[in-house]
Amino acid sequence: MNRNLTVTTFLLGAMMVSLTTYAADADTSGTTSTTKTYVKDSVITTKIKAKLAEAKLRTLIHVSVETDNKGAVTLSGTARTQEGADKAGAIATATEGVTSVQNNIKVVPDKS
Repeated sequence: MNRNLTVTTFLLGAMMVSLTTYAADADTSGTTSTTKTYVKDSVITTKIKAKLAEAKLRTLIHVSVETDNKGAVTLSGTARTQEGADKAGAIATATEGVTSVQNNIKVVPDKS
């Protein structure tokens, strides 16, 4: 039992050294900045989607939110009213980290 614990501990230690070395190599290759950019973009996108859901805009039928690495947001999809499309654009514009918003939401009125 003691021998199994010793072997397991040794193997885990060896794996940790390998991972630490790999992480250090990644830092010098620029991977970290790419990862940070990706995380930043996804955080902005998530914030906008959460705010849109919180606003409970019933006029929005389907909206897609995309953020590039410079904070530029593109909204696409459909809304029942122009007011709904404009509100989605205003929410995106007011979100921290957003540098610009391209609102491509199309207005498709109800068929009633």
